[in-house]
Amino acid sequence: MNGSFDLLHAGHLYIIHQASLQADCLLVALNSDESIRRYKSPNRPIISLKDRLELVAALEFVDYVTWFEQTDPRQLLAKICPDVHTNGVEYGAQCIEADTVRQGGGRLHLVERIDGLATSAIVEKIQRCG
Repeated sequence: MNGSFDLLHAGHLYIIHQASLQADCLLVALNSDESIRRYKSPNRPIISLKDRLELVAALEFVDYVTWFEQTDPRQLLAKICPDVHTNGVEYGAQCIEADTVRQGGGRLHLVERIDGLATSAIVEKIQRCG
């Protein structure tokens, strides 16, 4: 699976754990800091790539962690050819990764989002408290 996993929270842990249940070996690919700035905001990430790599690598159910510089993971997925690629259901069965994963012989596994557990919602809550 892939993502920015910036400001790691319980929603991230849930989807990463669900991905681990689909695989014998779980590889999590993180967007680089620069790619997050390009596709999210010049003010992001909140947590640096180095620290995000350490946080995700510390999770017992993650086998390998890497990163990629592109704003989307299709180039990386074409090289890896995963058997299963996990994504949030909000991106849908026709997400940008879908064709690449299927062309490599894999399938998508979509996971429901937990309400209220989004980085943007957490940032807004922090700002209200400040």
